[in-house]
Amino acid sequence: MEVKMKKCGHGDLKLLQEISIETFNDTFKDQNSPENMKAYILRAFNSKQLEKELSNISSEFFFIYFNNDLAGYLKVNINGALSEGMDDESLEIERVYIKKKYQKHGLGKYLLNEAIEIAHERNKKIICLGVWEKNENAIAFYKKLGFVQSGAHSFYMGEEEQKDFIMTKTLN
Repeated sequence: MEVKMKKCGHGDLKLLQEISIETFNDTFKDQNSPENMKAYILRAFNSKQLEKELSNISSEFFFIYFNNDLAGYLKVNINGALSEGMDDESLEIERVYIKKKYQKHGLGKYLLNEAIEIAHERNKKIICLGVWEKNENAIAFYKKLGFVQSGAHSFYMGEEEQKDFIMTKTLN
């Protein structure tokens, strides 16, 4: 098994858009209405929005490859790109998604460990992430890796207000 990471640039926009839509859809389509899924995907993963995120110096995207096949991606934020309520000592994991066929291969843990490395390089003391309150598998996964729930905030899936748990891990 060969696992590789690659930092995304503007030339990766189309591939980033494709994997974003595929993994988001696979993760959430069974628990949300088609209308709300479509509205969210159109807003969050359109070319203009992703181009803006790729251009933000406080955000970084990384692809993860499993045996040379694109298997997932990671998005981290610092400083001005942080979600509300997070401070400058934090690194936020905004997105960590693995294609369905590559789940249970340790790739999610690999991406989280990469995020921890990035946090250390940027002298951050805390890693934060938001996870949908109904995504029990993800919550259990993050708890196993030492994250604790430290708050909650609203997340809009189309018109529907949902709750994300904010989970944090203090780095040593």
